[in-house]
Amino acid sequence: MTDSPALILTAGLGTRLRPLTEVRAKPAMPVAGEPLIRRIVGGLVSQGVTDIVLNLHHRPETIAAAIGDGSDLGARVRYSWEQPAVLGAAGGPRQALSIIGAETFFLCNGDTLTDVDLAALDRAHQSTGASVTIALVPNRQPNRYGGVLLDAERRYTGSVPRGRAEGSYHFIGVQVVAASVFAPLPAGQPADSIGGVYDALITRQPGAIHGFVCDAAFWDVGTVADYWSTSWSFAQAEGRPDITCGRRVRIDPTARVSRSIVWDDVEIARDCVVDECVITDGVRVPRGSSYRRTILLAAADGAVRTAPLSL
Repeated sequence: MTDSPALILTAGLGTRLRPLTEVRAKPAMPVAGEPLIRRIVGGLVSQGVTDIVLNLHHRPETIAAAIGDGSDLGARVRYSWEQPAVLGAAGGPRQALSIIGAETFFLCNGDTLTDVDLAALDRAHQSTGASVTIALVPNRQPNRYGGVLLDAERRYTGSVPRGRAEGSYHFIGVQVVAASVFAPLPAGQPADSIGGVYDALITRQPGAIHGFVCDAAFWDVGTVADYWSTSWSFAQAEGRPDITCGRRVRIDPTARVSRSIVWDDVEIARDCVVDECVITDGVRVPRGSSYRRTILLAAADGAVRTAPLSL
C-alpha cells in the first residue's frame, strides 16, 4: 500500500482510435462494459492510491461523466485542464503540479491497464534515489512496440523505435516521478517525456531515471485492434464471451447479435444481424439491418454512419 497521489494522463486525442474517439475520449471508452478510466482508477484504489488527478483536453465531458469526483470508487478525483492545446506526457504533469501538491507521485497512462505492484515500484524508486522510475517488462514484440534501453544497473539510457527494439524493455504505462523533473518546464507549453525531457535529464544527471523490471500483465488500448482485443480479454475473464453491453441497451428478441461491443443508449430493432461490430453511443440500428465487422456511429440526423472494423 502507498499513500502517494497519482496523475492519470487522459488528455490525448486518440487519433489511432478514430472514429471511436469522435464519440468518446479514449479513457472513457468501455472495456467489457466498464469505462477504461473507471478500471484504471479502481485498480489504483485497490492498491491504496486514492488521491487522483486526471488531465483533460479531448472530449473532456465523456471522462468527467464516467468518473465524476471518484467517490463511488473510493477515490478523490480532481481535474487539470489543458486548453487550447494538449500538453504531452511532460507538459501535462507540469500543468497539474499545483493540483497534485506532492513532491513524488505516480504517473499513469490513461490507455493502459496493468496489475503492476505499486508498492514494489515505489520501494524500488526510493531505494535508488532516482528522479523517475519506470515500470517495464521485457519487450517480447519488438517489431510492434518501441523499447526502453537500460544499462547493467537498470538505469535508463534511451529509447529505440519498433523494428529496432530487440533486447529492449516495454513501458507498461506506470511511473513514479519527482515533481522537480517537470517544475522547470514553461507552464502551458507542450513537452514530451521519453525522447524529450527524460533524455535531457539523463544527459545532465546520468542515473536519474531507473527501470523497474517486472512480470506484470498489461493490456493496451492504443489502436482499434488493441481496443477489440483488450475488451474481449476482459469480457471472457468476466464471463461474457459473446457480447458486452453498456447502459440502457435494448435488443429486440428477434435480432441476432454476436461477438459485438455495444456502448450506451443503443437500440437494435427486429430481425437485425450484427456480427463482430462496435456499436457506439446512441445508435439506432434499423429493422432488418445486417452488419459484420463494422463500427456503427450515430449521425446527426439519427441515421447510422459506418466505418470498417479492421482487425
